[in-house]
Amino acid sequence: MALHPSALPPEITVFERGWLSSNNVLFTGARSGTALVDTGYCTHGGQTVALVRSALDGRPLERILNTHLHSDHCGGNAALQEAWPGVHTAIPPGQAALVRDWDPYALSYTPTGQDCPRFRCDGVLQPGTEVLLGDRPWQVHAAPGHDPHSIILFEPQERLLISADALWENGFGVVFPELDGEDAFAAVADTLDLIERLAPRTVIPGHGPLFHDAPRALEAARRRLDGFVQNPLKHTQYAAKVLLKYKLLEWQRIRMADLRAWTLATPHFRTMHQRHFGGQDFDAWLQGLAQDLVRSGAARHEGDWLVNL
Repeated sequence: MALHPSALPPEITVFERGWLSSNNVLFTGARSGTALVDTGYCTHGGQTVALVRSALDGRPLERILNTHLHSDHCGGNAALQEAWPGVHTAIPPGQAALVRDWDPYALSYTPTGQDCPRFRCDGVLQPGTEVLLGDRPWQVHAAPGHDPHSIILFEPQERLLISADALWENGFGVVFPELDGEDAFAAVADTLDLIERLAPRTVIPGHGPLFHDAPRALEAARRRLDGFVQNPLKHTQYAAKVLLKYKLLEWQRIRMADLRAWTLATPHFRTMHQRHFGGQDFDAWLQGLAQDLVRSGAARHEGDWLVNL
């Protein structure tokens, strides 16, 4: 879905995607050329190419920028690189070697049970620098927490923020380093403080519609973060349900026996269970997660199938 809200300059087009894919932000400029920030999940790659091709109306896509390398933000890179072989792709620093040597485990795709076709990177988005997008200079800021390498982009004149998964209108992304046993909640708090200092007028999040009340979103995010800090188990349970729902968005429906096989083969699920729920039978834990999705209206049971809603 292409959006041209009056709050955005005409050189910016936002493709608001479903939650399986991140939002995509397309820029055009007389001097800076064409660029796309974040590219969605791989199963939507053909749709992403079609959306960009239609919006560019014959112009080539010249640059791809990824705020971070989770599969829902860079899964369309390969399809776009195939469609426009000369496109320059820039990623946050710290993972260029992993992309060059293509390590799907270290890049998080294997641990989360998600897919991402191999792509190349041609440069990095160094925090503390600027990139020209839509003929305007955008600041690159480090935004660790959800992902230790994530960046956000800020345009100070119009006070526009591309916040990726650091801030949504009603929360923020799973704090994945915490699932690996790292202390990362403080990094989330620091990134929220950074966004407050930037004082954006308009926020283009990684998922969901753009919004204008950043103070309200920050307040909600800090309440959520405080709850996770007070009860880390709550965050782990939330993360497990997010990963399960994400995969269900891709499958649309799956037999519970196949779901069990997938979770057992997915390292993050095994780790979360062993580290935090080891006293509970794995099958009972998985059934509880599925029931939570059903109770929340995110799924339904049809016999021995779990079906996305």
